[in-house]
Amino acid sequence: ELPTVIVTIVPIEQLEDRIHSRLTDPNLCHIYVVEEKQASLESLEYSWGPEFELQKSMTFDKFDWRRVNLLPEKRENLEEVFRLAFDFAKSPDGWLVLQGVNGCGKTHLAAAIANYRYQASKPALFVVVPDFLDHLRSTFSPESKVSYDQLFERVKTAPLLILDDFGEQTTTPWAQEKLYQVINYRYNARLPTVITTRCSLDEIDSPISSRLADPKISMVWNIIVPDYR
Repeated sequence: ELPTVIVTIVPIEQLEDRIHSRLTDPNLCHIYVVEEKQASLESLEYSWGPEFELQKSMTFDKFDWRRVNLLPEKRENLEEVFRLAFDFAKSPDGWLVLQGVNGCGKTHLAAAIANYRYQASKPALFVVVPDFLDHLRSTFSPESKVSYDQLFERVKTAPLLILDDFGEQTTTPWAQEKLYQVINYRYNARLPTVITTRCSLDEIDSPISSRLADPKISMVWNIIVPDYR
């Protein structure tokens, strides 16, 4: 019975039986669980994660729809989508799909919806689609602190989900399947969802685009202003 210190990232219950029996012997071993301080999946529905410093500042107050250099038609288009997003933030219902070129303001409006909900202590989960798929793949690693099921279920069932940069992901069959599962679940459950994309619906996989375009649940708005960044 020599003094020994053992460090493991594997749960005790998953160790081989002979090792498990010795490590759980109360006369021989004391077990201490050290938990890393990190944002839980649940907390990310009420605040921004550390990778979203830019989005924290994207509020409705800072969205400039009165741009003097715009033609009246385009300024009116921007004002209407601003009011549409603001109304959605106050009372999320159905789906809001924001289309437009890079820099037209669609991500700002989507982030503003999340900021509005956070200020009201209401849940919203903001997800950049390519990053989400990368995180989902990383859960297969033994070092992952979050399981695949935990992450996928959290995104799929979020009370309000915001999917940014939809269509920018690598279009592998696996990625298409995962996104379809998220979209189809939320479509059937009628869960409030915001989607931003620079793709037309014709460029999106048809089983997904047919749900995004369903007027019974979804409002699709094409922002026609150019990049203003």
